[in-house]
Amino acid sequence: MRFGTDSTTIDCPYCGEAFELVIDTGENEQQYIEDCYVCCRPIHLSVWLDGDVFEVIARHENDC
Repeated sequence: MRFGTDSTTIDCPYCGEAFELVIDTGENEQQYIEDCYVCCRPIHLSVWLDGDVFEVIARHENDC
């Protein structure tokens, strides 16, 4: 089991503003809700990790 974090920049699907997102690298697949730091709307995040490479999809709550 590995522990740690990494970060990436995502764009809010509501307001379009970019902000930094910290990723927990201890899980291979994650889904959670995080509010946009700019407009405070809920963003549905899906995160997949494969080794040291990760993919993040940020979606509007109505797209889930």
